[in-house]
Amino acid sequence: MAQPAAFQHRQARLWILLVIGGLAFAGAALAQQTKYPKPTELPNPYRLVEGWPTLPKSMNGGRWGEVIRVHVDAKGNIWVFHRCFNVVPAGSATCVGRGPANPPILEFNASGKLLKSFGAGLFAYPHGFTLDRDGNLWATDVNDEATVLGMSAKNADGVVMGQEVIKLSPEGKLLMKLGKEGVAGTGPDAFDRPTSVAVAPNGDIFVSDGHAPNKYGTARVVKFSKDGHFIKAWGRKGSAPGEFDEPHDIFVGGSRGWVYVADRKNNRVQVFDQDGNFIAAWKQFGQPSSVFVGKDDTIYIGASFPDPSAKKGELRGITIGSAFDGSLKAFIPDPADLDNVIRGTSASGIAADSSGSIFAADVGAHNLRKYVKVR
Repeated sequence: MAQPAAFQHRQARLWILLVIGGLAFAGAALAQQTKYPKPTELPNPYRLVEGWPTLPKSMNGGRWGEVIRVHVDAKGNIWVFHRCFNVVPAGSATCVGRGPANPPILEFNASGKLLKSFGAGLFAYPHGFTLDRDGNLWATDVNDEATVLGMSAKNADGVVMGQEVIKLSPEGKLLMKLGKEGVAGTGPDAFDRPTSVAVAPNGDIFVSDGHAPNKYGTARVVKFSKDGHFIKAWGRKGSAPGEFDEPHDIFVGGSRGWVYVADRKNNRVQVFDQDGNFIAAWKQFGQPSSVFVGKDDTIYIGASFPDPSAKKGELRGITIGSAFDGSLKAFIPDPADLDNVIRGTSASGIAADSSGSIFAADVGAHNLRKYVKVR
């Protein structure tokens, strides 16, 4: 039986009021979510592990140079990608001319003992680094110069190193290359200074492309299949959702398998699904240089914040929060004295193990740090 017109009208008005009320509630909730605490207002439940790891004296006298990335494998061993114990040019130290005594890839056990090292002669300007679920290593080289510090950047085959992504076995065997070595490009088979690489559980490969400055003003994410075939790319230089200004790091992870991009010069972390659909942009984590997401949906960001009361007007540290809603949980202040940092970020690479210990790779402070939770 049909309802009277007056009743239908009242029902329609009630439905509209409910929708408007729901939207108002959602808007209020969103406004509340954007009121994030300052980093200094967050707790720091972590302790720095002094003297970790043990770097052999035979390697640069036991002193680090610029350390760019760090990751943890399934066995709990820690892999480090660094710039061959070099510190020049400051902030972008080179592996060119460093020789076999300064390998850029190191493996340590959990106690900090060096297990393995290799990779000499493969990289000019180490930058991005990750491990896939099979334990293979993925690394990027952002070099775009034929000559560095007066030295040729050509490898043993006479090709300029850089502009590529390299896949290696845990023993250092070359398994795959993406990009055109030594050649800048914006198409499906070339990069314009690829900053980082991430691998999804199904093997799909995601590359953040466009370290500043670069030849073509590139700022994008490029997706490949596990065998290296181009699938798609998204993004361009800009500040709108889905656009980038120096996408500096990328990670695929968490329970939802989202893609997280450290959109550094836009001062935000952008979140996408694996098809490149935009989900969120978070500015509460500071200016991000690195991003890592644990299986428990905790996100770790190597960040800096403008702070007039801090040295050089900048507060650096590790911001920790939820990879699902962007809420903030903790902040670890950087222990480095910025008066002693010439150039380069801290926590340029970041990772956490299954117990929640955090590892940070420092370009500017020439260090590798480990933090454990205070019980």
